[in-house]
Amino acid sequence: MATRKNPTDEPLAPLTLAVGQEDLLLDRAVREVVTAAHAVDTDTDVRDLTSDQLQPGTLAELTSPSLFSERKVLIVRNAQDLGADTVKEVKTYIAAPYEEISLVLLHAGGVKGKGLLDAARKAGAREVACPKMTKAADRLSFVRGEFRTLGRSATPEACQHLVDAIGSDLRELASAVTQLCADVEGTIDEAVVGRYYTGRAEASSFTVADRAVEGRAAEALEALRWSLSTGVAPVLITSALAQAVRAIGKLASAPRGARPGDLARDLGMPPWKIDRVRQQMRGWSADAVSDALRAVAAADAGVKGGGDDPEYALEKAVVAVARAARPQRH
Repeated sequence: MATRKNPTDEPLAPLTLAVGQEDLLLDRAVREVVTAAHAVDTDTDVRDLTSDQLQPGTLAELTSPSLFSERKVLIVRNAQDLGADTVKEVKTYIAAPYEEISLVLLHAGGVKGKGLLDAARKAGAREVACPKMTKAADRLSFVRGEFRTLGRSATPEACQHLVDAIGSDLRELASAVTQLCADVEGTIDEAVVGRYYTGRAEASSFTVADRAVEGRAAEALEALRWSLSTGVAPVLITSALAQAVRAIGKLASAPRGARPGDLARDLGMPPWKIDRVRQQMRGWSADAVSDALRAVAAADAGVKGGGDDPEYALEKAVVAVARAARPQRH
């Protein structure tokens, strides 16, 4: 869920500032205000405007007092793109807003339109953070939060498996969590996620990497071909391979006998991943880690324009990583 930077948690505050570029979170911020307004007055007038629709004079017209004192919600998207004259009008309005009107400004953040951003904050806007979740750890936290919001329990492995399977689209992740909660009773574990999203999981870059570092070359190549056929970007696959090999190298060089909690803190891995990497690292040597990383680096250069055939470069890397690992019996 989006986090608020100020203590005010009243959706019907005169001014709500949603800052960031994550569409799902921006839409949720808007929906929260609209839902709260409709709960108070079912006839609430909702106006959803883009920045080019809010021309000089438009705000004054929309906020003019009504004979019927109706409640209004005014939504302004891409507020950072507003013209200078319109920004002046908005600043004037937010300095003395009307009680029955909830103004929602959606702002991308950053330098563009910073004057309006600063003015809204100075005016005491209720702020909702809607950052783009570019890191896998952020998406993992998002999934955990979705389960908590729905009052359900999911194991750490299930949350990670869902992120691996679905990818970076927050709407799809949220939809998957909702679907699992609707269909499954009790705690949601990795096996349940696997049953629902087997095809998606097999197409993920992390599945390719897991099978490769486990020495399961045939399965890794099968997952690779499926992944590429479903549109997974080659750079994501080389990134996942590099992460998997580096994790083995980090854990192999860690002090023996250290507790999982201490290792997780020192190595920057969640405890459940420590257990997984321990199983994957059997048979690996320091030289094997170095060889595998060189192979992945060569493939990364190949998929970024240094070679003629990205798919072949990936296949070579997957085979090299699998050979570096001693094949395990399953």
